[in-house]
Amino acid sequence: MKMSQGVEWSIHCCSLLAVLPEGRTLRLEKIAEFYDLPVPYLRKHFQALSRAGLVKTTSGPRGGYRLAKDGSKISLLDIYQALEGEEPAFRCNEIRRQGPTTCGQKLYPVACNIATSMWKAEAAWKNELSKVSINDVVAEASPQISEERKAASRAWLEAALASD
Repeated sequence: MKMSQGVEWSIHCCSLLAVLPEGRTLRLEKIAEFYDLPVPYLRKHFQALSRAGLVKTTSGPRGGYRLAKDGSKISLLDIYQALEGEEPAFRCNEIRRQGPTTCGQKLYPVACNIATSMWKAEAAWKNELSKVSINDVVAEASPQISEERKAASRAWLEAALASD
């Protein structure tokens, strides 16, 4: 299975929104600038995040995006499903029922064991994604970021918020 890069981008962007001061927003152009991402592509993903109720936008001179709810209530699975949908990654086409040795429909009473294995694996990774919140991502990332990078990020964010 291959996820779109938009999933990674959106998790990073939601993590940035999670550290905003209470009641503040950040313009999409500033979010894109922070990660050096193309605005039109990011806009498409933020529309999906907004439709899923994960981010909110406000208009006006101090408008922009913020998380729609506390980051502890937004899981990585929520973000994945907002962008990729809720359809199963594996779709069984029942090809065992094709070819020269096929038998009648009644001889295939249960789902294919390949399909059930794939569905179990998908359920396992979705279960793991559901356990990790945006706040968890922020907390776990903090020790991985140098103090120099943290200071630069804080200064950038303060300047970005001041320019709004």
